[in-house]
Amino acid sequence: MIDIGLSKMALIGAVALIVIGPEKLPRVARTVGTLLGKAQRYVADVKAEVNRSMELDELKKMKDTVESAARDVQTSIQTSASEFEKDWAALDAGADTGSAAGAEQAAVVPAYKHPGKNWRLKRGATPQWYKAQSGVRTKAQSGAARVARFRPQKFQ
Repeated sequence: MIDIGLSKMALIGAVALIVIGPEKLPRVARTVGTLLGKAQRYVADVKAEVNRSMELDELKKMKDTVESAARDVQTSIQTSASEFEKDWAALDAGADTGSAAGAEQAAVVPAYKHPGKNWRLKRGATPQWYKAQSGVRTKAQSGAARVARFRPQKFQ
């Protein structure tokens, strides 16, 4: 790059003062300053455009890699799903025909049993603070035990 020091600037200023003259020098200096400002803005715009295009290229590459990874995952899922369907069909066909292999595989898979209503599980899902607040009994007592519990103590 051009190395312009203070002595070179003073020499350029002296030559410009002699050549242009003292009346026109401020106007010429303003014009040169505006032109230099426009040139700097133009260079900054070009740099920004180059950076944007580089980032766009990087984003396109990243998009391509993500798409290829998604395609790979999709194909692996499809192959595993097809293998699962084949195994399921073989298991289902073996259970229907009653063959020894089908009976063996059916013995491994337990029959479906409806869970039914488990009131203990439902009551256990309620928090204790709510039960206490709403007056739900949490301990089951017989009638005699309840009477004995709340019977006044006799003096001894």
